[in-house]
Amino acid sequence: MFNIIVLGLVSLLTDISTEMVYPLLPLFLTARLGASPAIVGLIEGVAESLASLLKVFSGYFSDLWGRRKPLAILGYGSSTIGKIFLFLSTSWIWVLVGRIVDRFGKGIRTAPRDALIAESADPAQRGKAYGLHRTLDTLGAALGVLLAYFFLISYRGDYKVIFLYSLVPAALGVGLLSFVREKADTRARPGAKKLSLQWSALDRRLKAFLLVVLLFTLGNSSNQFLLLRAQNLGFGASTVLLLYLFYNLSYALVSYPAGHLSDRIGRKTLLVLGYLLYGLVYFGFALVNVAGTLWLLFGVYGLYIGFTEGVEKALVADIAPGHLRATVIGLHATLVGIGLLPASLVAGVLWNTFGPRAPFYFGGVMGVLAAIGLYLVVPGKQGQMLVGKSQG
Repeated sequence: MFNIIVLGLVSLLTDISTEMVYPLLPLFLTARLGASPAIVGLIEGVAESLASLLKVFSGYFSDLWGRRKPLAILGYGSSTIGKIFLFLSTSWIWVLVGRIVDRFGKGIRTAPRDALIAESADPAQRGKAYGLHRTLDTLGAALGVLLAYFFLISYRGDYKVIFLYSLVPAALGVGLLSFVREKADTRARPGAKKLSLQWSALDRRLKAFLLVVLLFTLGNSSNQFLLLRAQNLGFGASTVLLLYLFYNLSYALVSYPAGHLSDRIGRKTLLVLGYLLYGLVYFGFALVNVAGTLWLLFGVYGLYIGFTEGVEKALVADIAPGHLRATVIGLHATLVGIGLLPASLVAGVLWNTFGPRAPFYFGGVMGVLAAIGLYLVVPGKQGQMLVGKSQG
């Protein structure tokens, strides 16, 4: 439990830093640097895809070396450096570089950190452990948005000052990692050398699950399009931050109970409900005419994240062989990441070509289809039969 709390606090500090910056980037890019929504989609698609593509390799080397902590430190440190490029930015190219370095760090740290959480928790309470981590992470996000709002008002829209201050909690988070204790049995795992990344070698039910997640990801563009939609409906920068804060509070409120509930009733029910909520809320973003309705939509969007993010991580940890846990966690994230670049690019092109409603109609359809697909392909109460014999 000690590791879970420390890693949760590290994520809290890192998300304070990240969310001081993230909700301001689409506004900074479009209003200050003259970038189009398509450029916003390009930046987020490239950065997030890089992060996901790195996760399988980070997970593999973590299993091969039997070490989690050094890769986690490297990842969190890289994310700190990425924010320096944002502070120095004079064009969208600088922002692209900063986001790539930041997301490189996320790609390096995620699989080893999630494996540490899984190995530090009772297997019967993994959902609760991931839920607690997501709650602390998201509370950090809420605090980060509050600080961004405060500094935006105090410094009259000077984005660069906020980018500079975001370095402080990021550096504190890296320092806090020194208190994490690796378990002795995570070291020298020879089985990692036997890993096969061939698609044909995966169990067919696991492949079906991953394809459904990929289908969902193709419609799951960057959250920055939600912020652009709010701006499109007349919200100013400070009010957009408050909307994003409300989303994070909703997310934080439900993450821990959802993870705990998934330990009792199974992962499948919450994941299907979460995907369905995503589809419905995206239709809402497409249809909304009254700006005030966005408060409800951002709140429901937080419920979707809370129902799915930690629970899906727990499901992947459940089905992963112990000696390859970080690798399988990373492989799942990498396969999901294949859809991130086209998702954000498609959203940007749809926005530019057909208007701001189009990417949300597309995302809504994909969310509903993914919910149906997940219901059909995930067997059993717990959804833990996906890998069949491969678990042994």
